[in-house]
Amino acid sequence: MPPILQVGDVLLSPDIITEYFACDIAKCGGRCCEEGDAGAPVTLDEIAAIEENLDTLWPRLSASAQAEIDKTGVAYPDPEGELVTCIVNGRDCAFRGSQGCLLRHRPISCHLYPIREKRLGALTGLNYHRWAICGDAVERGKREGIRLYQFLREPLIRRFGETWYAELENMVEELKKQGFLS
Repeated sequence: MPPILQVGDVLLSPDIITEYFACDIAKCGGRCCEEGDAGAPVTLDEIAAIEENLDTLWPRLSASAQAEIDKTGVAYPDPEGELVTCIVNGRDCAFRGSQGCLLRHRPISCHLYPIREKRLGALTGLNYHRWAICGDAVERGKREGIRLYQFLREPLIRRFGETWYAELENMVEELKKQGFLS
């Protein structure tokens, strides 16, 4: 299998189609929103949407989240200069409530997780971000025969469109025919 696959102007690491994955929220409780060293990557449009809805969200945010948002805003640049959502105590997403995400429309980076997107000039790169806290998701994916790209069908279509996803599925079928995938 080639080290990088391409669908349209999107480069994919092969593990996106070879690895098994299916979130098991009942087991992990959404720890990817609670444990981290930076917030989720966000676009300027997503920041604007969060800011537009902040008055509605405000009463549902924890006091510590409110204080952090007052201090840093709904997003800030991480050490690499990428805009990310506000976090509390250096690790917890400010927009996570007891029942999950408080945002009506999650940022695409959250919806795509554990796939991370990176701009590469005119191209977009997609990589699988492996994290030990997702071990149950890997096991569930193996048990149920769900590959990462299949589990993330909806967010991949949200981000790249139905035509792009159909091209991805066609590529996977071709790789199976050629014996690269089972």
